[in-house]
Amino acid sequence: MREMGDWRKYLMEQLADPENAINYLDVSLEEYQMDGDTDFFLMGLQNVVEAQGGVSTFAERIGLEQEILFELLSNGAAPHIDTFNTIVKAFGGRLSIKPREDGNPTHKH
Repeated sequence: MREMGDWRKYLMEQLADPENAINYLDVSLEEYQMDGDTDFFLMGLQNVVEAQGGVSTFAERIGLEQEILFELLSNGAAPHIDTFNTIVKAFGGRLSIKPREDGNPTHKH
């Protein structure tokens, strides 16, 4: 069990850095887009928030009510895009859309 504790501590140290947090959220979002696993994506958000001082500290930092952030992280639903944008902007990042690597559009008529 010590290894898991060491891994968690290491992850929190890494996610305390805004650039690492942005990259981690980007990977979480890519995974979500591939498999639709909202819980995995929310776990990524929870990890970032925890590494950034926890719900109350992070909510204050981004100008969001603590209850709203807590609900977002615990309700199992994907965050609204404006809330996610606020979180990403807190790290100096931005939301963007880019072509899929396989170049295969998945639209249906």
